[in-house]
Parts: sequence; structure tokens; C-alpha cells
Amino acid sequence: MSMNFKELADKYGTPLYVYDFNHLSDRYNSLKKAFEGQKSIISYAVKSNSNLSVINHLASLGAGADCVSIGEVRRALKSGVDKYKIIFSGVGKRDDEIREALELGILFINLESEAEMKRVELIAMELDIMARISVRVNPNIDAKTHPYISTGLHESKFGVEIDMAKRMYIYAKNSKNLNPIGIHFHIGSQLTKLEPIREACDIVASLVKSLSAIKIDIKFFDIGGGIGVRYDDEITITPQEYADTIIESTKKLDVTLMCEPGRFITANSGYFVTKVLYEKQNPTTRFVIVDGAMNDLIRPSLYSAYHKIEAYDKEGETSKANIVGPVCESGDFFGKAVELPKLDHNDLLIIHSTGAYGFTMASNYNTRNRSAEVAIIDGKDRLIRERESFETQIALEEKYLI
Repeated sequence: MSMNFKELADKYGTPLYVYDFNHLSDRYNSLKKAFEGQKSIISYAVKSNSNLSVINHLASLGAGADCVSIGEVRRALKSGVDKYKIIFSGVGKRDDEIREALELGILFINLESEAEMKRVELIAMELDIMARISVRVNPNIDAKTHPYISTGLHESKFGVEIDMAKRMYIYAKNSKNLNPIGIHFHIGSQLTKLEPIREACDIVASLVKSLSAIKIDIKFFDIGGGIGVRYDDEITITPQEYADTIIESTKKLDVTLMCEPGRFITANSGYFVTKVLYEKQNPTTRFVIVDGAMNDLIRPSLYSAYHKIEAYDKEGETSKANIVGPVCESGDFFGKAVELPKLDHNDLLIIHSTGAYGFTMASNYNTRNRSAEVAIIDGKDRLIRERESFETQIALEEKYLI
């Protein structure tokens, strides 16, 4: 590891999130290059890491934003993302969120149900504007990924079936306040196989052709995100293979291709730095107790997700240990049976690949302050979110104390 995590821990405290911004640039540019020669928009999935500086850095490279709340739309605009590169997705948009998105004039709202389409139409009618929309189609493809992050099957809450999508497009075409300009699908996250992507693209491209035959002109073909990354020893898809598959499936369509990478860009840019408090040995298990916890990084507890964990600047004979935090839950762990040398108070552990769905899913459970976040740009460190304090945590409650 080339970063001096000891210096960073001394300067900013622990637990701490550290992001390599040069890595963000490399990942974004690798996708942009893969789609070279095509009309394309790469809309960064803000939910994966919503720090303003991360979004701003990607916006400076030309990225759009895929947002799933009006808060994320506001973050994207505040971070300099072009409003015509912002889309607003998600199954449960409130009326006030729909209204604000329409007034802001973003590229389009992505519809997840017929009922939602009717709400968008009604609000657009009240505002006397034409709402640009796309429909999220569920192609019923098994993404071969973790069930919690698989989104393209019938039992998923996301999207609508092909027949319902057709009916929605015909309804929108005949509406005075809806302009159906896009089509969208997303079959799941952490995809490591091309075949499900190819199958889904072919199904949705076929739908676009049939819509074209009835004079519904789709301009944006949004294939969602989900391109997988390496946490352990996964064999992943290259950006060029990914782009080539999509380009091949859509070659007979005159569309702008859109994709929504999140994890692909941010995951391996991030490191979570946590300090060893104690070691504890019970009759069967060695525990390493650290100052970070599931409230800081919930992926291992939530998904049994694997993250590589290393002792920083510490060598010696290793043995298996469970790395656990201070939160009062049995599920509060970062790794189990991890080979580590003997560790002392204040030694550091580095948890890899934590740039996506790390800080963004953090909470204040057990009244714990959320970590600071630091960017490394061309080898220089810069604070991009200060550590919370007890005072900032209780500020919204204190004035109402009974």
C-alpha cells in the first residue's frame, strides 16, 4: 500500500474513510473511452458514494448523475453536474420530489409503475409543462448476483413487465403532459458475466424497435449500472467488453447510450482505516476489537460481504481472527477467520474496497459519530467531510428537549 495510513490516522483520527481520486478518474475515463465514437452519457450512481467532492470530481470529467431521491438530485446540481445529464429513478417518489424534479428541468424522470406515471402526469399538468420520462423495464433476467442486489426478476420491486411498459409508452405518447424519451433497465449490481447483460439489452432493444413502429421515438437507451468489481478473486468484465456488448445489441437503434456506474467507479478507490483497541481470546475464537463498527461500514453485516483486511505496517506469524467493533449487536463484524499477526493497542487495520456503499450507508446507531472522509489527489490529502461531533448529532433534537 503506497499511502501513509499512519500519517493520515494521526492527522484525521480513526475510524476514517480515504479515497484515491486518481483512481476515480481512471475508472471513469476507462468507461468513457470504451464508448468512444458512440453517443453516450455516463451517469454516476450517486448512491454509491454521495460525497459532494466525489460527485464534483466526476462532474469535472463530464459525468452525469443517476439519482434516487430529490436529495441526490440537489447534491448533483450543487456539485456541478449538468442538469441535462441527471436522471431521477426510484420506486417511491413523493409528489413534492416529482414537482421539484420537473421544475429543475433535469433530463428525465424514470418511471417504475403505472401509478407513478399518473402522478407525474397530474403534477406536470398542474405545472403546465411537458414531463420528460423513461420507463424502467423489467426484462426478467437472472443477473446471477446476490439476491439483495439482483433487481431484474419478476419478484423484484423494481420496474414493470414488457407488456405493461408498452401500455405506459402508448399512454404517455397520447398524453399532453408526458414526453416518453427514454427506456431504462437495471438487472442488478456486481455483475461479473456478460451474458445476462446481452440478453437484457436484446430484449429491451426489441421493445424499442416495436415502439418505433408505432411512432414512439426513444432517444435514450439506459442500461443501468451494475458492472462488477474485484473485492476478492472475482473475474470481472472489462469496460470494453461491457461497451461492445451494449453497442452490438443496439446497433440498429439511433439512441444515446446511457449507463449508471457507481461501485465500478468508487469501490476500489476507498479504504477504511480503523484502530485496534484490544485483542480478546475466548476458548474457541480470537477477536480483534477495533474502533470502527457496523454503523460505519455495514456491508459485511448486511450482505456477508467480503472485504480484504490488512494489518498496516505489522508483520509476524498469523492466526485466524474475527474483526469486531464496539456496536452492541452480534452482527457487528468486518471479517471472520481473517489471517492476522498479533496486534497491539493503536495498531491500524486497513479495510479495502470501501469507496462504494461504505460511508453512504453509515448511521449514528449507538450515538456514534460518523467518520471523517479524506481525498487523496495526486498524492496530497484533503479533508472532504469533517468528523461528526456529539453536538452536531443532537442539534436537531436538543432545541425540542421536553
